[in-house]
Amino acid sequence: MLIHHRSPRIRRVALAAVTAVAVLALGACDSGDGGKTKAKADNAAVVVAPGKPGEPAKTLSAEEARKAAPDNTPNAADYTYAQMMIVHHGQALKMTELAKTRAESRQVKLLAERIAAAQQPEIAAMDGWLKNNGGPRQQQGHDHHTMPGMATEAQLAQLRAAKGKAFDELFLKLMTTHHQGAITMATEALTEGKNFLIEEMANEVIAQQTVEMSRMRSM
Repeated sequence: MLIHHRSPRIRRVALAAVTAVAVLALGACDSGDGGKTKAKADNAAVVVAPGKPGEPAKTLSAEEARKAAPDNTPNAADYTYAQMMIVHHGQALKMTELAKTRAESRQVKLLAERIAAAQQPEIAAMDGWLKNNGGPRQQQGHDHHTMPGMATEAQLAQLRAAKGKAFDELFLKLMTTHHQGAITMATEALTEGKNFLIEEMANEVIAQQTVEMSRMRSM
């Protein structure tokens, strides 16, 4: 599956450019000459911003760099992604917990351990992001089972009742679908969201779960 989204590197470069300009401005303000040095610094300061693939780098003035910086203010898509993915990951952890006592394959058990080890910190990171940005931990008024890839209650009951090879097969089937759903959600966040941290978390989900999906399909 080919995924198109904005380059986080380009956005971070733009943000770094503005940061560099801000440092220059602060240094000028400390000069104690009534702002004359600041004005000169603003006029003289330039930032080299890498161009898009196949395009040359651009030299921006301080003012141009400020205007070019992307807006990092979280929007509804950012909040929705964090809220929904916390619940989505939470179901994955319930499924991996079952693997400890019901799976027969050592490969499946190790896979479940890796999934849990990766997604527990991600839940904490998204929860922390929501708290820092004033958002609720869980989305209100949303049917969580309509999220892409979520297992139904009947499927979870079937997984809880399964053991040995039957568990392994059902676990891999449900978790592959679950991962595909997470990738869909992350791709939507990259397309519709604005916040850099959410973008980084979404990119990590896509990269990590794409590899795990490939591994599960080969088992």
